[in-house]
Amino acid sequence: MEFGLSTEQQLIVDTVRSFVEKEMYPHEAEVERTGELPIELGLEIRDKCRELGFYAANMPESVGGGGLNHLDFTLLERELGRPSMALSVFFGRPSGILLACEGEQRERYLLPAVQGERFDALAMTEPEAGSDVRGMKCHAKQVGGDWIINGSKHFISHADIADFVIVFAATGEEVTPQGKKKLITCFLVDRDTPGFEIRKGYQSVSHRGYHNCILNFDHCRLPAAQVLGEVHQGFELANQWLYGTRLTVAAFCVGRARRAFELALPYAAERKQFGQAIGRFQGVSFKLADMITEIDAADYLTLAAAWKVDQGWGADRDIASAKLYATEMLARVTDQAVQIFGGMGLMSDLPLERFWRDARVERIWDGTSEIQRHIISRHLLRPLGA
Repeated sequence: MEFGLSTEQQLIVDTVRSFVEKEMYPHEAEVERTGELPIELGLEIRDKCRELGFYAANMPESVGGGGLNHLDFTLLERELGRPSMALSVFFGRPSGILLACEGEQRERYLLPAVQGERFDALAMTEPEAGSDVRGMKCHAKQVGGDWIINGSKHFISHADIADFVIVFAATGEEVTPQGKKKLITCFLVDRDTPGFEIRKGYQSVSHRGYHNCILNFDHCRLPAAQVLGEVHQGFELANQWLYGTRLTVAAFCVGRARRAFELALPYAAERKQFGQAIGRFQGVSFKLADMITEIDAADYLTLAAAWKVDQGWGADRDIASAKLYATEMLARVTDQAVQIFGGMGLMSDLPLERFWRDARVERIWDGTSEIQRHIISRHLLRPLGA
């Protein structure tokens, strides 16, 4: 097995790292202070990303994207985990599910998203349907040739900057061995569609400036051409395309943990107490040893899962393991970094308290830690008939 990076992969890492440090780090403090990111700044980052040739790097070359495989793209995402998410969202990575677009949908949604002309957001979560996706209450009913959507979504990331939203709604029911389950259909909804409202969401302690939104649908009428994929097949469509978001979360966590570690290590070597560097005390040195071991373990889990996807192997368990371990690792590493800095670690003069707060949401979104453990254990037990 080859654990080193190729020349091309190292170039990806170095280029994105340099971009992040130059174009994003300088704006983090202001975004954190105000909780807002001026759209002009976001579009400036988008334009510079396009000039760099990295916009839509996750999309195939056949539609104008960068054509990176899952491993190379995960390396890119790892670097984008370092800065504020409010800034990195403009380093465009359109939702992979848009590759299901057909006919005119490609010209209206897919290609403009790849070219950076339109932003998308993904709307699945509801107040009473988080992990239980097929328990959603937002529903769509066919009337003539159109669909009428009613209901709401919440916790919809960056919908405030989206030109259109990829919405999942219940469109029927089916009987399963576990009882009745909702049939789900996916729709493409433009932000100016009558009956569709995007509202400001909740105040979150994690990722300030990266807003969550509430979506309301009140007799929102859509033509049949707005269905993405097949009617009633939205759940299958999501499972086909959205696994990559969990790899992204894992990669982000590794990148952010390394940044926290890179602050803690030199501080431990330079900060003196009782006449010597605090890194010489076992209470601190062992923390550093544990931190780097966990970061490396999460990194290898994440890259191995991405590599397996590229080989065409089943990687559901591997992705779940990477997401589970990396998110929980980030919580431990940021907490230990704060501890090493002591009181200063909790001051907003340093980014550590932000990393510490931001880490909390990673164990919840894109599938909670409990859901990941369910996926892993199910994979282990099913072959044994349990």
